[in-house]
Amino acid sequence: MKETWQSDLVIGQTQIIAHSLKHWTGRELLPGNFSPAELAEQVFHAPFVLVSHGIEADPVLNYGNASALALWEMPWAELTRTPSRLTAEAPNRAERARLLAAVTARGFIDDYSGIRISKTGRRFRIAQATVWNLVMPDGKPCGQAALFSHWEFL
Repeated sequence: MKETWQSDLVIGQTQIIAHSLKHWTGRELLPGNFSPAELAEQVFHAPFVLVSHGIEADPVLNYGNASALALWEMPWAELTRTPSRLTAEAPNRAERARLLAAVTARGFIDDYSGIRISKTGRRFRIAQATVWNLVMPDGKPCGQAALFSHWEFL
């Protein structure tokens, strides 16, 4: 059985995430010269949290690396069926919606902080997050991603 990061969908999503980050910020997702499969493996096992969602009316998470899966306490199959709004508690969803609207308008933001909640109800504050729009190679919007290395349980 293939590891999660070995699927063509995950390899492709990792490429979109990496190219979009470079497009908006000029930064590399990971330093180095990797094949698409190598990048997918390295990012999946990276010590930072990386998640993305699509462009549905109620966007659904379509990627979460191992750190994200552990933090939100969900397996891949469940995370990738979860509307991204459910990663925040109901009182914090309006603030999250404002964040995503700002990202949509500007392309990306740095230094985002906010409260999130895991599947089991464990609350945590994320800090110094980068959130950016995902774009296909032809420039068509296809979602948003978030990356952060700083969080604390509340």
